Amino acid sequence: MSENDVAAKRLTRLKPERPKLYKVLLVNDDYTPREFVVMVLKAIFRMSEEAGYRVMMTAHKLGTSVVVVCEKDVAETKAKEATGLGKEAGFPLLFTAEPED
Repeated sequence: MSENDVAAKRLTRLKPERPKLYKVLLVNDDYTPREFVVMVLKAIFRMSEEAGYRVMMTAHKLGTSVVVVCEKDVAETKAKEATGLGKEAGFPLLFTAEPED
């Protein structure tokens, strides 16, 4: 193998693409208590009390709020877990995962 062959192999290596990121959205509803939403944000997304309150208030005022941006599998799992906690407690709490633009 010549030096040119080695150099050519180095140049033809492709960088692996980074996985597409997804955002988890909190959707506002008029029935789930604010304290419960903050508790879910703290439990599932490991947010502080203050960060959870800010995310919850943003969703309250604007209709939705981005909770976290991560890989697809993680985003879908966390959205499902958080929505499940709301259902278990009898609330219509909804988290969704969608591709980041």
